[in-house]
Amino acid sequence: MDFNILLDDVSITHLAFGKEYTAAVEAKQVAQQEAERARFLVEKALQDKKSIIIRAQGEAKSAEMIGEAMRNNPGFIQLRRIEAAREIAGTLSGSSNRMFLDASSLQLNLGEVKGDETHAGTNNS
Repeated sequence: MDFNILLDDVSITHLAFGKEYTAAVEAKQVAQQEAERARFLVEKALQDKKSIIIRAQGEAKSAEMIGEAMRNNPGFIQLRRIEAAREIAGTLSGSSNRMFLDASSLQLNLGEVKGDETHAGTNNS
């Protein structure tokens, strides 16, 4: 107390770091963001890989089940034809264009039988 001044409170109103320190902090933040992005890309690639494997396994199982159904039940093919015809008919009915197709275009030739037999409604005379 050489000057008879008593300080009750001190507040710092402006504080700045050096340019080198600020640049180093920014570089560190950029490096952390790049590392985080790289981790994200690796994780995304792993998830994509798992997704592809699971999808392929599902498609293989589906193909196996369809093949088994076709072997065990010939009516399954007819069911698939009807489903396809319904899908085609639904698509065409929603269109503003009018199309005229015969039953074979819609895969509705349900009377068709494998082998030497003919279409339903015809005879082999």
